[in-house]
Amino acid sequence: MASLFGRRCQLGALSVSALIFGGCVVGPNYKRPTTEVPPDYKETGEFKQAHPSDAIAKGKWWEIYDDPQLNALEEQISVSNQSLKAAQEQFEQARAELRIARAGHSPTLSTQPSIGGDRQSQNRALFGVGSPVSYADYLLPLDASYELDVWGRVRRTVEGARSEVQASAADLANVDLSLRAELALDYFQLRGLDSQKQLLDSTVEAYEKALQLTQSRYGGGVASAVDVAQAQTQLETTRAQDQDVGVERAAFEHAVAVLIGKPPAEFSQPLAPLKNPPPAIPPGLPSELLERRPDIAAAERRVQEANAQVGVAKAAYFPRILLTAGGGFESATLGTLLQGPSGFWLLAGTAAQQIIDGGQRRGVSEQARAAYRQSVDTYRQTTLSAFQDVEDNLAALNILEVEAKTQDGAVAAAEHSLELSNNRYKGGVANYLEVTTAQSAALGDERTAVDILTRRVVASVLLIKALGGGWNASQILSASR
Repeated sequence: MASLFGRRCQLGALSVSALIFGGCVVGPNYKRPTTEVPPDYKETGEFKQAHPSDAIAKGKWWEIYDDPQLNALEEQISVSNQSLKAAQEQFEQARAELRIARAGHSPTLSTQPSIGGDRQSQNRALFGVGSPVSYADYLLPLDASYELDVWGRVRRTVEGARSEVQASAADLANVDLSLRAELALDYFQLRGLDSQKQLLDSTVEAYEKALQLTQSRYGGGVASAVDVAQAQTQLETTRAQDQDVGVERAAFEHAVAVLIGKPPAEFSQPLAPLKNPPPAIPPGLPSELLERRPDIAAAERRVQEANAQVGVAKAAYFPRILLTAGGGFESATLGTLLQGPSGFWLLAGTAAQQIIDGGQRRGVSEQARAAYRQSVDTYRQTTLSAFQDVEDNLAALNILEVEAKTQDGAVAAAEHSLELSNNRYKGGVANYLEVTTAQSAALGDERTAVDILTRRVVASVLLIKALGGGWNASQILSASR
């Protein structure tokens, strides 16, 4: 009998150990949602086999533009930008939530020492002769409790918190990418306006000389007053355009200042015309975009978080098993508090289960499942939007490159036309209206060429942003450790 009792005790101990350390985890195991991924981008054009995908800039992607001023500004983003700091604090909050969730794996231990005195009524019921009327009570307890994670509620909670940390890390990376891309966009548009300013300044100088020539011809009786008025009008109109560029340039300069964490009054950017076309940016394969976009990674991690919450909701259908233990010392006198006879202890186990809840658990479960389906839809839509971003900017780069070549031809033709008109006017063959028309056409074509160059560089920045800026989803794996 003793041997049989011993074997039963061993089996019981093994069963309890299995519950504690190998309990089942209810709820669906996570599988990454499927999403349609095309084999290649539609708008790759000549980028298709231009460079291997590993040539995409990693880390400091803005350095591919070889612009020291831009590099210096980008370095200030991580130091002074307040939006980036706020995103960092959001990430730290998520890490703290994970630590809170992980605490469920550990027992709690608490103590509440007390010293008290009591005087009882001698007229109370069942007061015996010789019973003490007053006494002191010294108590030094120690209480421990531990919830057996039999159904995986705590594990699912930790899984969801870990996924949220990783999603927050991806959010932080996305904020960083967005801010740096915005800085590059503002910077290059500012430089494009500097090119416009340079062009208009030189045009104003040319028109001033043209006005002086016309006034001289008018004084010599060769030109009419109408010619002088037309030259004056052309000059003043161009001066107004030149001055108007300053309004938009100031706005971009102020935007750059705020991005690097400075008041606009304390920042100024020297004139630096945009000259170089954008570098070649190979897009790689569409399947790689799922790992290179931090917003896609964040959306995917939140799918796993929502999946874990389904398991937490399902665990509510099962009883919660709690082990408690207590002990300590209690005595009526301080001198005997820590003596053996003053010691006490207790052990207990409880199982709590709701039997009727009016459909609350069912509602919570349905809510969790709907939230999961919503997160899947959000993930797939984020992926589709990412493909659109890449396609849009690939198309822009391809089309603008062709347009730039065409516009260069238009500029050359307009300059040749202006030269002919000037010669005809000086030779007395044409009136000054022909010159002003040619001047307007030449200036318009040159400004369009500058605008196209600016748009090409802007599209390249947007493409890098759409490709994730060299970021990779593997960077969030250590965020929850």
